[in-house]
Amino acid sequence: MIDFLRRIAGAPQTPPSQPGADEAVAALLVEAARADADYTADEAAAIERMLAVMFTLDAAAAAEARARGEAAQAGAADVVRFTRVLKTQMSGPERGALMEALWRVVLSDGERDPHEDALMRKLAPLLALTDRESAQARQRAAGG
Repeated sequence: MIDFLRRIAGAPQTPPSQPGADEAVAALLVEAARADADYTADEAAAIERMLAVMFTLDAAAAAEARARGEAAQAGAADVVRFTRVLKTQMSGPERGALMEALWRVVLSDGERDPHEDALMRKLAPLLALTDRESAQARQRAAGG
């Protein structure tokens, strides 16, 4: 038993690989869709549309990107690994557009859930955006 623990403690830990921007965006969109514990087909379709526009993907590639995002989101302990990548790889306006896309997913089912609101309040500073920028993104997503 002690030898086993020593082997585990001495084994080099391989850090999880950094996701690319497309995977990080997809994972955050899925996180937003799953925040209310009701991930609908409409939300999945909305995610695919946004990924297609943001990364110039055809329908099949957007569906694959969404599936990779679902897997990445399911395997992540939190959203920080995704937001960290996006803060370094996206400009401020791009992160603002991402926040709008996140709000579009949240609002796509026609209801706002307290868990969704909490996630969005958490994501804004992690993406180096202010509450005001998030509110403006929400208004654009809502069509107003």
